[in-house]
Amino acid sequence: MKLINLDSVTKEYPDGFVALADINCEIDQGEFVSLVGSSGSGKTTLLKMIYADEFPSDGAVYFGGRDICDIKRKVLPHFRRNFGTVFQDFKLLPQKSVFENIAYTLEVHGKSDAQIADEVTNILNVVGMASKADKYPHQISGGEQQRVSLARAVIHRPRVLIADEPTGNLDPISALSIVRLLLKVNSFGTTVILATHDKSVVDKLNRRVILMDKGRIMRDDAHGKYIISG
Repeated sequence: MKLINLDSVTKEYPDGFVALADINCEIDQGEFVSLVGSSGSGKTTLLKMIYADEFPSDGAVYFGGRDICDIKRKVLPHFRRNFGTVFQDFKLLPQKSVFENIAYTLEVHGKSDAQIADEVTNILNVVGMASKADKYPHQISGGEQQRVSLARAVIHRPRVLIADEPTGNLDPISALSIVRLLLKVNSFGTTVILATHDKSVVDKLNRRVILMDKGRIMRDDAHGKYIISG
């Protein structure tokens, strides 16, 4: 089932910079897609289009058949609950423990204390961080912080997980552990879109690869590797 559809999408900023140029792309429910390309290729802008953090100058973006430009501003927070997001810099709250960082998402969604305790405990087990639930971000490694960030992103069971350079600050072993967790999340039926410039990560996946350059899609391979267009 087609979940995401970008139809002739262009994004031009007021200064004349074209971040995306005539992008056509479809992503099915449950897919794992690697979005690759050098810095400035348009990866992050494309991701922002998908979860309605940016809007196209021309063309349309559909989610579940709905044009995101038709979503009223007051409804956008509810729409964005379809997504979980993970970034390179973790974005954990330093004054909250591992458990509290993850629980915060469920608190915002109005879950009861009992539900929060049960669901956070379960996700901590999934990401292998149950023994460090009471630690604070500065007390754990970068790889562990990213595990917590990932747990927080999927605790509310989003339809799509967007991971923007999630391994960028990690050593190779920690990066591999995050990739394995992304695959585990995908195995539960969540669509995963991974933006990265890490060739070793992409080549291990053997999943769909979309290569971007200067705001355009240069390649779209169903089972690809990170091959520079040229």
